[in-house]
Amino acid sequence: MDSVVSQSLWYVAPERIEIRSEILGPLPKNNVQVRTLFSALSRGTESLVFKGLIPESEYSRMGAPFMGGKLPFPVKYGYSNVGRVELGPPELIGQLVFSLMPHQSIFQADANNILVIPREIPAQRAVLAANMETALNAVWDASPGPGDRIVIIGAGVLGCLIAYLCGHLPGAEVTLVDINSEREDIAKKLGVQFSPPELAPKDCDLVIHCSASAAGLSTAISSAGEEAIILELSWYGSNKVDVSLGGAFHSRQLKLQSSQVGHISLSRRPRWNHRRRLAAALAMLSDSRLDVLLTKPISFEALPSELPQIFSAQSSALCCLIQY
Repeated sequence: MDSVVSQSLWYVAPERIEIRSEILGPLPKNNVQVRTLFSALSRGTESLVFKGLIPESEYSRMGAPFMGGKLPFPVKYGYSNVGRVELGPPELIGQLVFSLMPHQSIFQADANNILVIPREIPAQRAVLAANMETALNAVWDASPGPGDRIVIIGAGVLGCLIAYLCGHLPGAEVTLVDINSEREDIAKKLGVQFSPPELAPKDCDLVIHCSASAAGLSTAISSAGEEAIILELSWYGSNKVDVSLGGAFHSRQLKLQSSQVGHISLSRRPRWNHRRRLAAALAMLSDSRLDVLLTKPISFEALPSELPQIFSAQSSALCCLIQY
């Protein structure tokens, strides 16, 4: 087979991006060649990559599974890719697949590093698989139960997916908290309650923080009930954050616990691997209500001009969908 030219997004310096071309050679044995249909931007981690705010101590841990280059720059980053197999084992050709690949128009990968998308899940929604995997792992870490009063601080994609999963618990009172009142409609569509920070429920059994802000963490602490867990999912990069540990934090014996998708939750680690967890997360995307998290697609070619606005503090976009 002749070589093909692929295009990919590269972060080349703080707040500088470019699209680069690369030549893909003959397909190695046991690999597939996939033509990307959609990918999705992570406004959390990827915005830190874009701004050069990944601390040097975390370069290894925060590398995307199949990124090109090295942190901090230049780097081909991203981990939410949906495409169609055009070369490879006969049983996979034509299949719609999800992978943790960067933003790239065509790529080659070991067949073990892709997952066939269930027929009932459309390609656009399937880009949420990586976020759903993080949400699933967080719910495992938090161990919410039926009837619990649960608050999720920060109604970004991750917070919304965690609220969605917790909302399936019988009798659970699940509230999504955010400073953006427009997220109330999203919360209702996902089947959970909504509150601004100043009215966030108190005396909660479980609080999950996803806002990546000091104010959000303070709200999380004030919402926690006696001896409750505050699960921290925000990742701040090299940014400093003030934590309010005065007041009743100690007398209420609150627990501040981290959660990170790079580690399978301790409660599942003996039986689960990363592939099984990702496959389970992908299968959880069959609900059409989750489409409320997707933005109108932007073209891959427009990324260099669109990314600064997408990653700005003024942007309220949730899952930023890229179309190829």
